[in-house]
Amino acid sequence: MLANSPSAALARLFDEVGTVDCVGVEERVAKYTTRSIKKASKVKGLKLAVSMVDLTTLEGKDTPGKVASLCRKALRPHEDPGVPSVAAVCVYPAMVRHARKALGSDTAVRIASVATAFPSGQAPLKTRLAEVKAAVADGADEIDMVINRGAYLAGELAEVQDEIAAVSAARGDATLKVILEVSELETYDNIRAASFLAMRVIREGDFIKTSTGKTSLNATLGNNQVMLEAIRDFYLDTGVAIGMKPAGGIRTAKQSLQFLIAVKETLGDAWLTNERYRFGASALLNDLLRQIETQKTGAYQAPYYFSDAAESY
Repeated sequence: MLANSPSAALARLFDEVGTVDCVGVEERVAKYTTRSIKKASKVKGLKLAVSMVDLTTLEGKDTPGKVASLCRKALRPHEDPGVPSVAAVCVYPAMVRHARKALGSDTAVRIASVATAFPSGQAPLKTRLAEVKAAVADGADEIDMVINRGAYLAGELAEVQDEIAAVSAARGDATLKVILEVSELETYDNIRAASFLAMRVIREGDFIKTSTGKTSLNATLGNNQVMLEAIRDFYLDTGVAIGMKPAGGIRTAKQSLQFLIAVKETLGDAWLTNERYRFGASALLNDLLRQIETQKTGAYQAPYYFSDAAESY
């Protein structure tokens, strides 16, 4: 085997960060689905999940009006003032200025923008960096970037890390979320190793993220667990706290509570905040609101009871 072959490069990285016990991960996450949360604790968990949602629209048919509607829902998801606003709205770079206009400057709801030729990442680095700078200039508080999966799988690990570092420099004061696109990385070992590549060059308070939501497989309890454990091990080694964002495929309140159980049992209460954990979703919010209403009234609302401002991803 050549020392500079892709398999050799990845093998060295696996040796550095450790490999994943796949059976152990699957057994552990299966237990999360058996946990039962009742009454007041359930309501608290549902509201916490609402506060962690990045309410998202990423469609070619997005318009300023659709984004404004999304922002109104983000600010006040429910007429009950006890239900918090969501963490952020997530839009394409061209929609950032419209989101900023709708939200104003004095709001806790942040604006996240996908960038770096989302979802493929297949554009020249110069173009990707320009997109990041433009989104921040238009008012983005957070940048969700995609890694170069082709370079990673080819074993060009320094290239991947250098590109993440370049985006990190271009984003200024904005929070950075690094999307691994786990379905294209294919294995738990690759997901763990890519997590470490990213965490080594981003800042405390930044995030790693599972998916773009544009592939057939997105966030699962399994890949979420692998990334949580990477965050835990990185924190134990360095003292640097990195956030986590599962995205795509989380549509029900029941699922979100299972993901929060995983966070609590793997990283502890310090990560049970939207400063360290997010859900990339839109359909999820309506089911959370339905479940909150059910806990309050005993009546389960129809799916259309809470209007949805955007397609889920």
